[in-house]
Amino acid sequence: MTGGGTGGHLAIIKAVKEHLKEEELIYVGSTKGQDKQWFEGDSDFSKTYFLETRGVVNQGLAGKFKSLFKIVTSAFEVRKILKEHKASVVFSVGGFSAAPAAIAAKLSGIPLVIHEQNAALGSLNKLLKPYAAQFISSYMEESPIKAYPIKQIFFDNARVRDRVKTIIFLGGSQGAKAINALALEIAPELKERGIRIIHQAGQKNIDEVKKAYDDLGIEAEVFGFTTKLADYMNEADFAIARAGASTLWELSATACPTLYIPYPYAASDHQYYNAQFLVKKELAWLMREGNIDVDKILAMLDENMETKSKGLMEIVEKEGSKKIANLLKNTVK
Repeated sequence: MTGGGTGGHLAIIKAVKEHLKEEELIYVGSTKGQDKQWFEGDSDFSKTYFLETRGVVNQGLAGKFKSLFKIVTSAFEVRKILKEHKASVVFSVGGFSAAPAAIAAKLSGIPLVIHEQNAALGSLNKLLKPYAAQFISSYMEESPIKAYPIKQIFFDNARVRDRVKTIIFLGGSQGAKAINALALEIAPELKERGIRIIHQAGQKNIDEVKKAYDDLGIEAEVFGFTTKLADYMNEADFAIARAGASTLWELSATACPTLYIPYPYAASDHQYYNAQFLVKKELAWLMREGNIDVDKILAMLDENMETKSKGLMEIVEKEGSKKIANLLKNTVK
C-alpha cells in the first residue's frame, strides 16, 4: 500500500486496510507530508518504509529535477522491498509518496491498482492510469467500483435533515482562513436564529478563533484535529466545508447538506470539480472563495434540507472499502 502526503490520500488506505486483516501488508510512503504521522508503528503493517521523496509540482526547474531523480532512485530501492516481501499487488492512492512504489510495481511486473479520490485526476495517477491493472474512481462511469471507501460509522450516522438547528464549519485539521472568517462573520446571525455552531478551525488557529467567539459572546464547539469527526457531522444539519474528497464523501454518507468552498490552490482545481459532481446533481451548493456571499448563505439556511439530504442517501454506495479490499485480493499475477 502506498501514497499519501495528505490525509485525503491516507484515509483511503486506512479504510481499505481494515478489510485486509488476514493479509500481510507493507506501507511505502515518504518522510514528507503526513505519512509517518498516520502509519508509523501501525500494527496492521508488518513493515513501514518512509523514503526521502518529495513532490514535483510547484517547484523550480532545479527542484523538479532533484525530485524526479530521487523518485527514480527510490523506485529501484522499493523494487528490492517488493521482492523481499514477495508482494503480489501494489495499491496506490496517488500523491508524490506513491511514485516510487507505483513505478517499482511496473518494473517488477506486479499488478498496480490505483484509487483516484478526486474528480480531476492527480498528475501521477493520470500518468500511470494506462499501466494500471485496475483504476478506481467514484466519478468515472467505467470504474470497476463506484463506491467511495468510507468508514461504516458515517453511514450508521446518516439521517434526513429538514431544518438547520446545528451548523458545522470544516476547514480541515490545518484550518481554512476564509471559512474561519466566514464563520465569525455570520456567528451573530446564527446565534440570533438559535443555531448551534461546531467549528473545525485548524490546530494552529484554535486559541484565536475561540477568543473571537468569546469576544462576540457566542458559545461554539471549536477544535482542530479530532477523532470525533463522524459524531460532529452527525450532529450537524448543514455544513460549510472545503471540498477535499474524503470530507465530501463523508458528509454525503451521513446525508448532511453542504455548501462547498473549494481550496483555490488545490492541484488541477480538483476540489472545485469534486463539489461540481454533487452540484450538477442538485445535491450541494458551491461558492468560490473569492465570491463568498453572506446574504446568499444565510438564505440557504432557510431552505428545506430534506430533498438534498434524501438525495445524498441515495447516491452514496456503501461498502466501498470492502469492495476495494476484495478487488485487491483477486488481483494477482
